[in-house]
Amino acid sequence: MRKNGASRTAVATAALGTLLTLLSACGSEHPGGKGGNGAKGAAGSVTLTRPQTADHTRTVPGIGDRLHRRIPANSRQVLAVYGMGRNSADATAVLYIKHGSTWDRTRSWPAHNGKKGWTADHHEGDRRSPVGVFTLSDAGGVLTDPGTRLPYTRDASFMAPRYWAKSHWHDFDYVIAIDYNRVKGTPPDDPERPQGDAKGGSIWLHMDHGSGTSACVSVSKPAMRYLLRALDPRLNPVVVMGDRDDLKA
Repeated sequence: MRKNGASRTAVATAALGTLLTLLSACGSEHPGGKGGNGAKGAAGSVTLTRPQTADHTRTVPGIGDRLHRRIPANSRQVLAVYGMGRNSADATAVLYIKHGSTWDRTRSWPAHNGKKGWTADHHEGDRRSPVGVFTLSDAGGVLTDPGTRLPYTRDASFMAPRYWAKSHWHDFDYVIAIDYNRVKGTPPDDPERPQGDAKGGSIWLHMDHGSGTSACVSVSKPAMRYLLRALDPRLNPVVVMGDRDDLKA
């Protein structure tokens, strides 16, 4: 259940107290508390029809059996993030939609991941993105909801601190929480970490600043707007992410 306004205020106070810890996490490198819900609904949302020129495959390309088995049976949307290498910050993000028994490639975008690459054992401050399969359930940001079906929290608290480099000021204009070490159904900047702070957290999809992140995945503003409109909770979207070798294993 989503928190009411009073609960969000209480969480904001706790978040401020743990700011120094959160500074090393990609999605929580900003001060501030919680805001109310932005508009929900499908206004301006993307209609997901079967592409005429898409690649149709029985499995998500480049994803081996180990990770493919972790994709929930009821998931019909997969955002695959293919890292260029274990120690590389460069990646490609591809959205697949399942029609019947086949996965159709719909759109792809250049992306970035953690500055130091990827890891199967992510820890706070390692600057590597976690490899794995994670649900996508909540969104938010500084800007108005562009028409997402996901629960969306708009609040100025997402704004990156102005002591950061100017190129990073708009990183969190739009964000989608990656459900790694977080409580689903809460705003992306909720500080609770069920596995403890040492395992890191606040791993988001967010807007790109042209280089690697602290642990998140970043794509362009048009890509974020598209994903926010396309991802549909009824299709149980997940992200499958990692370097290409790990993904194929």
